[in-house]
Amino acid sequence: MDLTKRELEILQYVMQGKLSREVAEALFLSKRTVDFHLSNVYTKLNVKNRVQAFHQANKLGLLP
Repeated sequence: MDLTKRELEILQYVMQGKLSREVAEALFLSKRTVDFHLSNVYTKLNVKNRVQAFHQANKLGLLP
């Protein structure tokens, strides 16, 4: 699974329960940029939402 450093960073925030807006503020990005990266994460993990992404990322050992 080839997630970029930024995708992993955003995924970690999302898995902490942060909203896209909160992630954007923390990383000094636009919400649209965060949503774009999340869309890429979902595609790469073959999932459709945050809950599925969390489970798949844990299954693959992508999160600390």
